[in-house]
Amino acid sequence: MKITNHHSAPKKIETRGLPQRLWMLSYGVAVMFLGSCSLVPAKTFDTQQGDTQAQKTTEPNPVIVPPQIFSSSGDPNFVVKVVQQVGPAVVRIDSSRTITSRVPDEFNDPFFRRFFGEGTPQPRQRVERGSGSGFIINSSGQIVTNAHVVDGADRVTVILKDGRTFDGKVLGEDPVTDVATIKINANNLPTLSVGNSDALQPGEAVIAIGNPLGLNNTVTSGIISATGRSSSDIGASDKRVDYIQTDAAINPGNSGGPLLNARGQVIAMNTAIIRGAQGLGFAIPINTVQRIAQELIAKGKVDHPYLGVQMVTLTPENKERIKNVAGDRLNLTANDGVLLVEIVPRSPASVAGLRVGDVIKSINSQPVTKIEEVQKLVEKSKIGTKLPIEVERNGQIVQVGVQPAPLPVRREG
Repeated sequence: MKITNHHSAPKKIETRGLPQRLWMLSYGVAVMFLGSCSLVPAKTFDTQQGDTQAQKTTEPNPVIVPPQIFSSSGDPNFVVKVVQQVGPAVVRIDSSRTITSRVPDEFNDPFFRRFFGEGTPQPRQRVERGSGSGFIINSSGQIVTNAHVVDGADRVTVILKDGRTFDGKVLGEDPVTDVATIKINANNLPTLSVGNSDALQPGEAVIAIGNPLGLNNTVTSGIISATGRSSSDIGASDKRVDYIQTDAAINPGNSGGPLLNARGQVIAMNTAIIRGAQGLGFAIPINTVQRIAQELIAKGKVDHPYLGVQMVTLTPENKERIKNVAGDRLNLTANDGVLLVEIVPRSPASVAGLRVGDVIKSINSQPVTKIEEVQKLVEKSKIGTKLPIEVERNGQIVQVGVQPAPLPVRREG
């Protein structure tokens, strides 16, 4: 079966620092139209019939234990009750920003102006619009969503399920975790109850509510496919999040909407999909969302510890590859750990004396073998407080104290 879309090709805005294969889900920022679908023939299970009949058994029929999602609620339509319970706390967020095109400097030269006069090109402006989702965390009008939903917005409009519309004020954005908070002037609003994302297990039933492709109040369901997906796993190396993976259908416009458990508790915030894949959605754990949101509400920003290094996990394959490239210029004796491949000039790592070729063996006395472990320990460190790092350098163990600084954040243009 083939579906043909007659819409004009959507315009894409590239997200700096993100591989093209990772699409953030804010409708209008990266829109994906499905061009075709295929039908998979159902399997036919034939009963083999031979000359002899199947042997009868006297074993009792096995007891079928219902899934936990049914046994706990006793209702196969539990999704309906969850949606009725939490739906009013899910909102649509429309944003717009004005983009001004730059006039080449040559046209500002008096020589050009003398000849072109009033015909000199003027800066042009265009308005880019997008739409995403969010959910209310406080009855007095505090809302969380993705940072990429409101990034650079001149105006933010929040639309409740009951149709009421409010101007939203962005209290703060954190591009590193992709969390933002918004405030609207309203009271006695419905809110979501919060679950514990640290206790999630693959296979648990989940429900997603949002506004995919502008289709308000869309509900999908599925399961948790995996937990603890690192940012590098999904190609978002500039983020500091361990994502929850789900097969619940999420699409552009679901960004910022809640991922709920069978009890109606929000356990994550939907944020990204991988282009060309099906059933691969990713959400930010609610424990992370809560922590970042509280800082944004209190301070308007979040400072993340920063060392100023680029790293690679040292594996036998990586070691062989590096030796082939570096040759005798790098005396690499370690077989595991995290290899530093670049030190940012004047960064905390540079000031402390870390060098290209150092292999991190432990941080704060905790052994590390993967870059994800380094990132987690650095994120837990305190800005301005020395962080003890043990490295292997030319076959020798060296102790270095690095004083993390606030992470310089590059904003999207």
